[in-house]
Amino acid sequence: MLSINRRIIDKTKRLLWGFTGEGIVFKIGVYFLLTLIGFVYLYPLFYMVTYSFMNTEDLINPLITYIPSGLFWDNFERAASVMDYINTLWKTVLASFVPAVVQTVSAAVIGYGFARFRIPGKSILFALVLATFIIPPQITMIPQFLMFKDLGLIGSLFSYVFPAALGQGLKSGLFILIFYQFFRSIPKALEEAAQIDGAGAYRIFAFICVPMAVPAIIISFLFSMVWYWNETLLAALYLGKELTTLPLELQNFAVTYQKMFPVDPNAQTGRSLNEAINMAGTFMNIIPLLIVYFLMQRWFVESIERSGITGE
Repeated sequence: MLSINRRIIDKTKRLLWGFTGEGIVFKIGVYFLLTLIGFVYLYPLFYMVTYSFMNTEDLINPLITYIPSGLFWDNFERAASVMDYINTLWKTVLASFVPAVVQTVSAAVIGYGFARFRIPGKSILFALVLATFIIPPQITMIPQFLMFKDLGLIGSLFSYVFPAALGQGLKSGLFILIFYQFFRSIPKALEEAAQIDGAGAYRIFAFICVPMAVPAIIISFLFSMVWYWNETLLAALYLGKELTTLPLELQNFAVTYQKMFPVDPNAQTGRSLNEAINMAGTFMNIIPLLIVYFLMQRWFVESIERSGITGE
């Protein structure tokens, strides 16, 4: 009788707790924690999407909290007209895609040079490269602006492309470090075999190292593009009004909206700026980034796992 009760107790403990973290209690705790973390990350997006479809009556109705009574598309139409969405979207893609490509190429070349070639003072140069990532850009912003002004680069896309081509783009030091770690992990035997076959340094880099560095390339390009996309301070300082971006237009959204849609007290329908229109403009700003993430999610996750960005 005692042995039967003991077996029942052991089976119950095994069912609840398990021996290798497979018990019901452990799984419930893990799922609860993951759900809680997911809610913290997804709640702002859920709030933004639902409020962007609300009209004025939904906003002032205490019975409507998250789910709107209908899909009010006028918020997106007004937000698109305020930001000149199509034209500004093209300029934003241009101001983020081109520097990201140039920065990825330059970071790959510099990272390969540090990983494979012996040059005098390489450790000092590498420390200076890492210092460019550690030093806040606000410190070098004014001297760089004066230099770009003398070179006639202000108001041009070259104010982004020129530093990126020289390894001094937005957080280029981090990408150089990523490529440096990745190229160091490639066995030198492959390059030595290519040298025996008569391949030079440029051919080894282009046909052997670059194809193997696809995970690092994807990471560097995506992070670089997102950071250039979200940059507002340097964009306002270097690009000017001709190359305005969506984040810059979003900063001036309230002022521009009031100029385009002045409040008319005699109008039957309210045209004043409200939270729903603000959320619509914000949602339209991040839609392209969400599309890029969903299209490249699988390659992005694989690149994170395979690259040296985690320090492995």
